[in-house]
Parts: sequence; C-alpha cells; structure tokens
Amino acid sequence: MTCKALMSFHEGRWRVFVAVPGLVSLWPEHRFPPGVVVPTVAERSRVVNALGFVFTNGAEWEWTEDAETPGDDTSRVLLLAATLVRPADGGDR
Repeated sequence: MTCKALMSFHEGRWRVFVAVPGLVSLWPEHRFPPGVVVPTVAERSRVVNALGFVFTNGAEWEWTEDAETPGDDTSRVLLLAATLVRPADGGDR
C-alpha cells in the first residue's frame, strides 16, 4: 500500500504526517520544534522512517502553495509538501 507523507507549517512549526486509511486522528504525525526553518530532506527522511514508513520515489517532495483565505491574493501563503511512502514492513496499516 502506498500513501502520502505530507509536511505543512501549522501553529508556528513544521509537521510531517502520513495520510493512511481511517480516521485522521490516527494518522502518524511528528511536529518539529518551533521555528520557521524548513526541515531538510534528511530530517524529513528520519521522521518518515521513525513513523514506520519509507519513501517510494527517492525522497522527491512536491510543493504546493495555497492561500489561507481562498480567493484573497493578499492572504498569507500556506505551503504543503507531499511525497509517496509505503509501510517500512511492506504490509498494510
């Protein structure tokens, strides 16, 4: 099973979470310490592994930009990164 690992900046810190089937409240998540520095690919890789997953596409992250207030070009920008992962044990979660 493949799923997406996502990284976003939320409440003053970067977080990585894995969107798996089931309740959102059960998605594995890691919050980096507060700050505005974007975690490196190596830091993200360690977190994804610690959450029990491995990259399926060589750790390539796709970045998407969105607006905090849709349709308002003066709104604060929200960044979201995503990459494909699979359970490290090869099984379903």
